[in-house]
Amino acid sequence: MPNVNMREYVARRIRELRVAYGKKGLSQEELAQMVGVSTNTISRWETGTYEPTLNDLELLARKLGVRMLDLFPKIDQETSKDQTVDALLRAANELDQSDIDELRRYAEFRRARSIYKHKRK
Repeated sequence: MPNVNMREYVARRIRELRVAYGKKGLSQEELAQMVGVSTNTISRWETGTYEPTLNDLELLARKLGVRMLDLFPKIDQETSKDQTVDALLRAANELDQSDIDELRRYAEFRRARSIYKHKRK
């Protein structure tokens, strides 16, 4: 992963996604109401003064209609074909769409946690 200041990157992405939301974007106040925090908290997340928790980031991603991993730098990885991932995909194929969506969100949360922890050290 490139040398990225995670706090600054996430702060910038929150602002970019807020401003690009819908046709007009959202004000900090509107986003704060959507996620149930104060306007000052949104401002501090966007400036990197406060660091949102993973739960905060998951909620932001859901409310902004993006994947949680869209808040983090892109990571170049070769597609894994190992047996564990293949077995997971086969099992997921039998699930209802709502279960698949929840499984995807969980996997993204776990991956985001790994990225977030790694960059904070």
